[in-house]
Amino acid sequence: MTPDETAQPAPPRRVRIRVEEQVFSVDKTLLVESSEYFRALFRSGMKESTQDELRLQDLSAAGFLVMLRVLAGERPVLSGEENFKAVECAAFLQAKPLARYLVHSVNSDNCILLYQAAAIFGLLDLFHSAALYIRDSYAELKDYLDCLSAELLDYVESLLPSTFIAVGAHTPTFEFLEDLSRTICYLDEDSNTWRTLSCLPLTASTFLAGMATMNNKIYIVGGVYGASKQVVESSFCYDADTNAWSEFPSPHQLRYDVTLVGHEGFLYAIGGEYEKISLKSVEKYDVSSNTWTFVSDLPQPSAATPCAQAMGQIFVCLWKPLDTTVIYEYETQRDEWLPVTDLRRPQSYGHCMVAHRDNLYIMRNGPSDDFLRCVIDCFNLTSRQWTSLPGQFVNSKGALFTAVIKGDTVYTVNRMLTLLYSVEEETWRFKKEKAGFPRSGSLQTFLLRLPRRDHDIAT
Repeated sequence: MTPDETAQPAPPRRVRIRVEEQVFSVDKTLLVESSEYFRALFRSGMKESTQDELRLQDLSAAGFLVMLRVLAGERPVLSGEENFKAVECAAFLQAKPLARYLVHSVNSDNCILLYQAAAIFGLLDLFHSAALYIRDSYAELKDYLDCLSAELLDYVESLLPSTFIAVGAHTPTFEFLEDLSRTICYLDEDSNTWRTLSCLPLTASTFLAGMATMNNKIYIVGGVYGASKQVVESSFCYDADTNAWSEFPSPHQLRYDVTLVGHEGFLYAIGGEYEKISLKSVEKYDVSSNTWTFVSDLPQPSAATPCAQAMGQIFVCLWKPLDTTVIYEYETQRDEWLPVTDLRRPQSYGHCMVAHRDNLYIMRNGPSDDFLRCVIDCFNLTSRQWTSLPGQFVNSKGALFTAVIKGDTVYTVNRMLTLLYSVEEETWRFKKEKAGFPRSGSLQTFLLRLPRRDHDIAT
């Protein structure tokens, strides 16, 4: 036997799991890694830990199959009954990957069912996430909430709804000068006015900065000041719950025009520029340990990279000559950038991407490099098919390039107006018009949950 042959890993040991009348052959290691139930069982020393076949009582085969599909990397779109049985399976087997998948799959069709099921089976993260979704979509869902118990309805109504936030491009200036661009503002939809939430720290810059929200906080990384585009070396965090600012470490590689993403307790600083050179390096900030580490590089250098999160995963758009927008998925567990699809359109690249359910919406410039007439293409992660939304969308002053989605509603904004669209199966339908942002210049927009709503009107 050669050394190469002796070095080969042993084949995975499989175990047969009988659920109802079905038998599933499953990698034992996968079960141990994904389920607290199986981890305890196989390490218990009991006779079941060494058997080649096990029977699971009081569990549905349909729910177990959903778990296996999720563990295999699939993103199944579940029916109502499948959702209920998947929640049962996630709770019974203490399967965190399945519970996490259900959290990221909450939408207007299943939020009420998942909320009730999570209450029954004790999945607290799913319970809270579904309740937040219902709170954000309360007006659209109120006719369907009579099925909830008084206790469940009270919990939803006790939560803060998301509020639309906008931040203009600001560079540090002298302290004694009043600078209206140094504010974070929010849209008070009841009074249709923009109000001032907070002022940026004196040394913070939002011009060419990476900004992201996570756990009801805004994070700011990078940004520049001065004609020579000197990078701001400090990073800042605004906590909406306490209305307080703090500083945190900056990435090892200083960068501006960087894309910042908050995802499951980590910030990702993706690409950007430094000294006018585009970067392909990516760094991950662990909020719990207050440390940055490098992860896998982007496939190519990129600044201001369009990015969105769908079904619990991170996706980015990269441009490749000629006229090609390539979408990559960042696989967080394996630390890999995986090509997903590409879109080829003459004289057009994707400049913004937002996600809704299992769809990625790419906003790109219109014909003949026209940025005022935005075209939207949709890529469905389940069918792997592209479709184009009918018509063109007004993109005056870059409004669509700052789009965010709350529930089934898209928020876009510029100085003239805030436009809301309803996301429907084949298009975005105009919903309502609100007040425009009271400042000129480029914007970044987010959603936050605000304990107070009595701030001064923004001027």
